[in-house]
Amino acid sequence: MYWLELAGETDPFAAREAATAATGVELTAPGVARAGSVGSGRHGGSSPVSRLAYTRAAHEAIARTDADVDAAAAALDAAPLDRSGTVAVRARNVRNTTDASTTDAERELGSVLVDRGFDVDLDDPDHVLRALFAAGERAAHEAVPGADGGDASVCALGWVAAEAARDFAPKPTDRPFFQPGSMAPADARAYANLAGAAPGRTLLDPMCGTGGLPLEAGLVGSDAVACDAQRKMVRGTRENLREYVDARSESPDWHVARGDATALPLRDDAVDGVAFDAPYGRQSKVATHELGDLVSGALAEAARVAPRAVVVADRDWRGPARAAGWTVDAAFERRVHRSLTRHVLVLDRA
Repeated sequence: MYWLELAGETDPFAAREAATAATGVELTAPGVARAGSVGSGRHGGSSPVSRLAYTRAAHEAIARTDADVDAAAAALDAAPLDRSGTVAVRARNVRNTTDASTTDAERELGSVLVDRGFDVDLDDPDHVLRALFAAGERAAHEAVPGADGGDASVCALGWVAAEAARDFAPKPTDRPFFQPGSMAPADARAYANLAGAAPGRTLLDPMCGTGGLPLEAGLVGSDAVACDAQRKMVRGTRENLREYVDARSESPDWHVARGDATALPLRDDAVDGVAFDAPYGRQSKVATHELGDLVSGALAEAARVAPRAVVVADRDWRGPARAAGWTVDAAFERRVHRSLTRHVLVLDRA
């Protein structure tokens, strides 16, 4: 079993993204989830956890106790520790939701490890012990819907097994091509992951805009196909992909062309996943009824060319998605700022 240290403020969304790199993901406490296993990199490559946007790290579980330093030390002392070498202890008060002292925890847990034969090396340890102190599940039910119950705050102890690289593209304003309203890199990474981006897979964005989604797909090693109705977006996306994806030591393939999202020049099942950020009604030149036709047509084409899709929009498109042949695997509302809440649908082909 593993403890997943989540990032961001929307734990169900973070857990759903984590499920692309781990099995049996369940929320345990605000900012903490457990998983049955985490994926390993192919041919000795990095773990899929390294590609995640809203998971900080995965830790091989040792024990779970109340969020009390003495209880954590006792649990560590009683646990089987099937490794040797040098260690460091890193404690975290997740979202500052407990009264536990991380300084005391690192000192006490380090003392237990020394008593059990480990040497401490804070600079370059062989192993890192992580102690996650987090608020109780029931007290934070609104933050963690579906958590596994219990009032007491928790401490999750584990060996660091994999950490997220967080190697996103620069923020949109720092890229060669930029337009207002571009998506934040971490969000684009998460949506690409949910759509199935990974080495050996191909992701399509049929409304690519400035290229945020194909850019993050390429940075995790996925081949990318993108199109947009506007020539300047096609040129700009190419410029951004050349700047960042082609700079990778093993650059994946990518293709960008001007095209219509409702009539894609692709064969059936041509790609592994589709992700797109639908035009926002108040920002788009497309009239409301035309916008509906555009999104409905894009959903139908996505169902023709891929088994999975992620749709991001300023409204809920579940009805048109089902009409286009999709089943809704998950739906989220993610607040961007006071005037914008993004609706995110994760879709599987029916």
